[in-house]
Amino acid sequence: MLPQAISKISNRVRLDRNELAGAFGDIGTDLPLIIGVLAASGADTASVLILYGLMQICSGFWYGMPMPVQPLKAFAALVISKKIQPNIIYGGGLTIGISMLLLSVTGLINWLARIVPKAVVRGIQLGLGFQLATLALKEYVPAEGISGYILSGLCFVVAVALWGNRKYPAALLIVVAGLIFSFFFHFSSSPLTSPLSLTFPQFHIPTQADMLTGFVLLALPQIPLSLGNSILATNQIVQDLYPEKNINVQKISFTYSLMNLVSPFFSGIPVCHGSGGMVGHYTFGARTGGSVIIYGSLFLITGLLFSQSFQELVKIFPMPVLGTLLFFEGLALALLVRDVTTQKEDLFIAVLVALACLGLPYGYLVGLILGTATFYLIKKYKLIK
Repeated sequence: MLPQAISKISNRVRLDRNELAGAFGDIGTDLPLIIGVLAASGADTASVLILYGLMQICSGFWYGMPMPVQPLKAFAALVISKKIQPNIIYGGGLTIGISMLLLSVTGLINWLARIVPKAVVRGIQLGLGFQLATLALKEYVPAEGISGYILSGLCFVVAVALWGNRKYPAALLIVVAGLIFSFFFHFSSSPLTSPLSLTFPQFHIPTQADMLTGFVLLALPQIPLSLGNSILATNQIVQDLYPEKNINVQKISFTYSLMNLVSPFFSGIPVCHGSGGMVGHYTFGARTGGSVIIYGSLFLITGLLFSQSFQELVKIFPMPVLGTLLFFEGLALALLVRDVTTQKEDLFIAVLVALACLGLPYGYLVGLILGTATFYLIKKYKLIK
């Protein structure tokens, strides 16, 4: 009985070198957004990091696979660009949680999953993959000048040479290279010598006014992206990688909503699941919930003990290293389009959706609607042969 229980747990949560390597598969996406939101809004650093870490850990145990938690991208971009105050962030996060809960319990999310074709989902993933890869090459890799290009080039070679290697996971070597780079170029001992101070999240109750403002300013622009990438595309990734798991869009949207129904009351930022994050963890070695638990534990410990030194601690991960990880996450996500390339109409729709996501305001909403409508028009009138 005990060996069977241990075997069942180990299939859901392992803590080995591959899970450790996979834990860094999404850090290139998450860390800059979290830093940007904290700097722009003045939100409490400890609360944000602790809640973010706890949500990762809960997701890892709940799903038993690398189902990560990510900051809401459109939400974060608006907070950073408009310097929105924390109380509006918490109010907007709570309304997103309520919206997703309604979609989940009413079954509307299942209806959306049925009518949106796979080619549209692949187009959303293709567009997001290109966005991540472009961001890595344009902003992250050049951040340290010539030395950063050299570091990124070395990391790129390591990633290609060890792609899929379970014995020597590429991400671990890339992170080690980043640590060595940081030690020589911008190591500061201040976070290590600062006295530890145990800090806990701040309790907060969002007001109706903050919820209304947050819904209009932040939730409405975010929901289309969440439907396309966080729910439908993530569900497709689960079907691709873990077809034996009994996971569907209703379960994913439910845990998405649950996180955002809890987080605002403890001054945490709104979060979601994400197809890119899951692909990132999987690409760099993760196969169970262990990678997400390790990843979340890093944020949890930092928030509890080192929140005052967070800005210094993040320099452990140089931008070119984050850029390399982010580039391969985007590349792996974009390459998922391969399984719709055999049908001309599916490929056309995937590319159309990707271009909408990349080039238009509210591109994910436009791509979702335009791609779905185009799919049924082509199917009905046989426009592409």
